[in-house]
Amino acid sequence: MPEDKILRMQQLVYELNEASDAYYNGRPERMTDYEWDQRFDELKQLETETGTTLPDSPTQKVSEDTTQGQKEEHEYAALSLAKTKLPEELVKWAEGRPVWISWKLDGLTLVVTYDDGKLTKIVTRGNGHIGTNITHLHKAISGIPATISHSGHVVIRGEAVISYDDFERYLMESGEDYANPRNLASGSLSVKDPQDIMDRHIRWIPFTLVHTDQPINSWGERMQWLDQQGFTTVERQYIDHPDANAVNSGINAFTQRVTSKQNPFPVDGLVVCYDDTAYAQTGSVTGHHATRAGLAFKWQDESAQTVLKEIEWSCAASTISPVAVFEPVELEGTTVKRASLCNISECERLGIGGPGTRLSVIKANKIIPKVIQVVAGVGTFSVPDTCPVCHAPAVITESEASGTRTLHCTNADCPAKQLRKFARFVSKEGMNMDGISEQTLSKFINLGWVSEYADLYQLRTHIRDLARMEGFGERSASNIMNSIDRSRKVEAHRLLYALNIPLCGLDVCKRLLAAYPLEQLVSEAAGDSTAPLDLFATPQEPQDVFAHVAGIGPEKSAQFVRWFRDRKNLERYNRLVSHLEIVAASMAPSGDRCQGLTFVITGDVHHYKNRNELKAYIESQGGKVASAVSGSTSFLINNDVHSTSGKNKKAQQLGIPILSEDDFVARYTEPSE
Repeated sequence: MPEDKILRMQQLVYELNEASDAYYNGRPERMTDYEWDQRFDELKQLETETGTTLPDSPTQKVSEDTTQGQKEEHEYAALSLAKTKLPEELVKWAEGRPVWISWKLDGLTLVVTYDDGKLTKIVTRGNGHIGTNITHLHKAISGIPATISHSGHVVIRGEAVISYDDFERYLMESGEDYANPRNLASGSLSVKDPQDIMDRHIRWIPFTLVHTDQPINSWGERMQWLDQQGFTTVERQYIDHPDANAVNSGINAFTQRVTSKQNPFPVDGLVVCYDDTAYAQTGSVTGHHATRAGLAFKWQDESAQTVLKEIEWSCAASTISPVAVFEPVELEGTTVKRASLCNISECERLGIGGPGTRLSVIKANKIIPKVIQVVAGVGTFSVPDTCPVCHAPAVITESEASGTRTLHCTNADCPAKQLRKFARFVSKEGMNMDGISEQTLSKFINLGWVSEYADLYQLRTHIRDLARMEGFGERSASNIMNSIDRSRKVEAHRLLYALNIPLCGLDVCKRLLAAYPLEQLVSEAAGDSTAPLDLFATPQEPQDVFAHVAGIGPEKSAQFVRWFRDRKNLERYNRLVSHLEIVAASMAPSGDRCQGLTFVITGDVHHYKNRNELKAYIESQGGKVASAVSGSTSFLINNDVHSTSGKNKKAQQLGIPILSEDDFVARYTEPSE
């Protein structure tokens, strides 16, 4: 047996297991999906050639999450699926039998069990046989109702995911740094208190019904049964005759959703499964795959070679990241000129050189440009010793957990570290500066044009330079300036939200402004504005100033007051408002369809983005929304009308009607809404 092949297999097993451990446990990625697939396929080929499988080979086991907590054996083994990148292999696997195509969601698999209509446990996949019991977190994971109408034994497998929008919102508001939504989701499930992760908006989406006492043999009907129980299941498409045309058409329909960024949740491929679940169970188990349980399809990444022009160092959030700028190439129907290199360790791993280095690049999962290989290196890779934005000293740090080396600016007040805060400032919910993306903001900051919010209102001095920049032009520059000018007139609650005060979302801002006019609110928070800013004489402690306002409490009060008592924050606020015309939002309802009615909302919603959006609609129509069912409640809104939850029982006891969201929409909205 050739020794070099065994040594290569040992190296691949080590690298794949290290990368898998990081991927499934919320740590920085060790390699891209593209590299994982290449190494995994190489290892399988070497195992075939040598007739040898090394201990701990990833080809023979399920990748494992090591979530901390009480371990529990799965009633039904949660094996992974075999993968392919070739549509023709999907056609061959289907054997002409009816199949379903659905998303392969990129999150953390959870197995949820119900008995007698009640939630009994939630367990992570773990190694496929033993997982971690995280039932205590059920209130922090939407999509898992406490009760269902079916009274038998039910086991469901689904994916805990975080949407792209919620991921960006969380990073913006928390100031924490995670690589992607999956990284945040998997890093959230070791916490003990569900309150600590409520604001991450983790959602569980069922992708298969593992067991029910109901005799349902069709996978499609089983998923429909879950929908009827109140779950929001994975999006799917039925293919009655899975020939090449039908399979390719199905794949293309999902792929279009990815490339046009219409899918709200991260995915890393598709899953094909038989509609006949009895037939699906007749397959054998090979390695860690059940051969007929399903087949995963991963997109064949189109690669191209190009030449590196320069390494651009961009400071954003907490790190200074290297970006490869290269000769333009066509990938997936678009022109690609740049790709993030993530960090110093990634550059060293790839062997990045200087200008002239030949690179191979892809668009990972059809979206994100990635450098996957250095074809021919030229020159050497160098790391700057100062921040490109504020020119303060830059230092290299190494993560104790992963060993990843990253570059950081030492200036705590560096404007680039506030990129996500600037993104919230210009957002639709904030100052509504349409057309200014996070990428555009990053350019403004790195050019030194913007270091605080007020600077955005003086960008017109740079309009000629902006019009000459690549990707802009005179029309684009003019549109940006017009958008900034329109934002000068702003409602007070949007301004407060845009300031990025911790724990102050739109609802908190509205509640504070319902109690105080803006000028008085700021004065109460800051204290005696005529005194030196470092000698405030407010008699109350920060947590007490606004704690009496409904829905605020001591913690939110403390954050709001401390923000305005910070000298730099108050000075920047005063400079900002000198550019603005601040108006008070009208508290009058815009309609009367809910006039005089009080609603309580519970459970998941699907017509509205979330319960807050439904609440806002009700209030805009003259209604009220309460948190608990009482004698003054007009209606309880719950999509699980037949639930045996506490609120449903209370409503039934008091004779209060329970409406589904469909009922509410039919009764209290216009048909066009």
